Amino acid sequence: MKFKFDVLAAILVAGGSLLTVATGVSIANAQESTAATAPPPGPHGHHGWGPGRIYSKLGLTAEQQASIQAILTAAKPQMQSLHEQMHANHLKLRETTPDDPNYASVVTATSQADATLAAQATTQREAVRAQMYAVLTPAQKTQLAALEAQWAANPHRGRWGERGAGAPPAPAAD
Repeated sequence: MKFKFDVLAAILVAGGSLLTVATGVSIANAQESTAATAPPPGPHGHHGWGPGRIYSKLGLTAEQQASIQAILTAAKPQMQSLHEQMHANHLKLRETTPDDPNYASVVTATSQADATLAAQATTQREAVRAQMYAVLTPAQKTQLAALEAQWAANPHRGRWGERGAGAPPAPAAD
């Protein structure tokens, strides 16, 4: 059961990331037209390391920004539909109590549906990523790889097992 919720959480985070990129690109477009200011916020506010922030650091041309915005706009309805279907499955589980005679069949059907939706979301997300990547110049691709590596090594992401915000204190050595 925990695995299903972990998959669902991962899918929701992925969908949120896609929307964050769309928001980040939109904000970057608005900021470029008014003035060159700080990069748009990522999924965790101004100091977050989301895709919106990473792409905003690539120095995209107006044409590249428009291309990426078009890619994200085209993908949004399908990603939103997948998200809504997963949410409906989650609600179906929450509305079914464990003592319901059909509980096991509802869980089985929902988990199978979620697996299919997760596969579709992964495929869609990676198709969007590939389309966005194709818009970049070789130098921007290199810069993106460096920024993604920097994001992965960022100790302040708050993940358990890493030193930084949200990590548990280190055990005392005796």
